[in-house]
Amino acid sequence: MAQPAFIANPAPLDEKQIAAALSEKIIGPELALEEVRVFNETRVPEMPRVRSAAEWKIKADEYRKNILDKVVFRGAAAKWRNTPLKVEWGDSIENLPGYRIKKLKFECLPGWWIPALLYEPLNLKGKVPVVMNVNGHARTGKATDYKQLRCINLVKRGMIVLNPEWIGMGQFANRMGHYQMNQLDLCGSSGIAPFYLNMSKGLDVLLAHPNADPKRVAVAGLSGGGWQTIFISSLDERVTLANPVAGYSSFKTRARHGKDLGDSEQTPNDLALYADYTHLTAMLANRAALLTNNAYDNCCFTAGHALPPLIEAAAPIFSLHGRRDFLRTHINFKPGTHNFGVDNRQQLYRFIGDVFYPNNKKYHSNEIPSEKEIKTYDELIVPLPEDNQTFNTLALGLMKNLPKPQTGSKTEQRTKLLKIIHAKNYKAKAKEIGGEGSVTHYQFQIGNDWTVPGTVFTPANPKGTTLLIADTGRKTQAARVKRLLAESQRVIAFDPFFFGESKIKSRDFLHVILMHAVGERALGVQSGQVAALADWAKNEFDGEVNLKSIGPRLSVAARLAAVQTKAIASLELEQPMKSLKEVITANKGANHLPELMCYGLLEHFDLEQIEALKK
Repeated sequence: MAQPAFIANPAPLDEKQIAAALSEKIIGPELALEEVRVFNETRVPEMPRVRSAAEWKIKADEYRKNILDKVVFRGAAAKWRNTPLKVEWGDSIENLPGYRIKKLKFECLPGWWIPALLYEPLNLKGKVPVVMNVNGHARTGKATDYKQLRCINLVKRGMIVLNPEWIGMGQFANRMGHYQMNQLDLCGSSGIAPFYLNMSKGLDVLLAHPNADPKRVAVAGLSGGGWQTIFISSLDERVTLANPVAGYSSFKTRARHGKDLGDSEQTPNDLALYADYTHLTAMLANRAALLTNNAYDNCCFTAGHALPPLIEAAAPIFSLHGRRDFLRTHINFKPGTHNFGVDNRQQLYRFIGDVFYPNNKKYHSNEIPSEKEIKTYDELIVPLPEDNQTFNTLALGLMKNLPKPQTGSKTEQRTKLLKIIHAKNYKAKAKEIGGEGSVTHYQFQIGNDWTVPGTVFTPANPKGTTLLIADTGRKTQAARVKRLLAESQRVIAFDPFFFGESKIKSRDFLHVILMHAVGERALGVQSGQVAALADWAKNEFDGEVNLKSIGPRLSVAARLAAVQTKAIASLELEQPMKSLKEVITANKGANHLPELMCYGLLEHFDLEQIEALKK
């Protein structure tokens, strides 16, 4: 066994010296970010090469089926898929120039009602186009000024327009956040399902109108509304015209542009196992699509980097259908920031005119001034039940009967667990990069994907080795290192992915959400790194290898590492999480505990069951 250079009776380090050693930079601030970027982007599927519209249809139908069956409606969410449409109508706002606003709520899944507004032209005759205007991250939701103006302008052109509330915004803004959807994922039920059902039931409402023309169905929205537009339009072929505005980009683009990473619903678990957003864009072929982006977007999805990969993917497919003219783009320069302002709205009106009213000479695309008709937030409130469902109430209901009873041998259970977390069988290599006396700094190469920083403290006569990890990072652990050295323990203090020096400095949890979207699991990465270093330490040094974890989050990865390798002789947890159900009872989201939102983990295992599987 290779051993560090022998230090004859090294002078004991005081806590200040240990703290200084633990604070040394080992991997640099950009390495963790670059490694997670590469890890994620290399797992995004490429567009297939197809030679005909018929060949593409086979592919598109397969993508659509896989996404709906294996991403949107898996687990308990499958029971919500065919929920009958329930609509309750409320008051109407009358005395408006040529239209009325009908208040309604519809049930997107049992017990979860969505407030909405239906803008209806007066004196309707025959079949007319319908438009669902979805909203993005505006706390005022359906009452947002620019959205009201879009609805009014469309209804004044003779269309029936639905303005539904988006989950997490408007009337939902104080009840839930988007990142709480991942509580359902943890329980083994798709968290994206309520979002999808919100949209699909909204289309049901529109198409149930006796004057709705099923051949002229449009969806449009900004930002999160742009994401809704591409997601529902690609998967629900009832939509015949889509106008996503600054709402999405390829997962590869997102990996490289932090502002584009997107929230949980925009990055659902395992979507990229089946398709990228390039595929979703191409799935609009043979229908009409206007992709709008802003030149200087101060939020996300700036035209210069977001648009080209989408057009490169979709244009050939539209051409195969002989409808290249149905794929259009618009880049807004005035103001060019994140907006669905007059210029972008007029582009939508023009596109609708070209597609839905091709021979109507009276149709025009100029904005109809309607500012005086904008209603206040309170005027547009739709009463909702006090016990209306949320992500958290759904998750609380699901977790009552979880985890499911264990079946099979311990070996079979262990295999199932490691499959759920997508465990990695990493090997570790050590590169010494500095140190002095009894302190040695290493860059640990974990497999081909990760570089983990670690510091090894070696006492005079080590009796064993302790791996030390902490939620707050190794630099905070000087006191514990000192105590372990006093016990003649060699200490390897290191930072697994997402913690300490391995923590991404900006929008870190969104990279983890993307990791889950490309079919990987952060818990599998973290526990694989810990297990690999335990194996390395066992081979490198004499004596037992012990694992000490500080804090609730890494306590989960530590337990899982002990399931993966026999090298860990003992496991000591300080301030551990006691149950995965704490994530739900505390109503935490992926922005708080991203690595713990591991699809289906709580469905089959809680922490007690995991500990029982230690090798």
